[in-house]
Amino acid sequence: MRVEALLPDAAVATPVPPALPEAFARALDGVSDALTGANRAEDAFAAGRGSLQDAAYERARADVAISVAIAVAGRTAQVVQSLLSMQV
Repeated sequence: MRVEALLPDAAVATPVPPALPEAFARALDGVSDALTGANRAEDAFAAGRGSLQDAAYERARADVAISVAIAVAGRTAQVVQSLLSMQV
């Protein structure tokens, strides 16, 4: 008995990771969207159209997004500082 390997009909496309500047810009857009959503939920609560729960939830999401962005920025600064202090 002879076994032959199966070949796909079409080439399998491998996903290309986004470029670093593009990924960074999308991350900042995400933080901005979280802050905008929090402000919108707070305004809706103040106007009597939204709930306190929604406003608190959106604000917590925005706070987490900001905390992550600050941590990433700090770590990036440490890496750049380490690279600049290396002797070649």
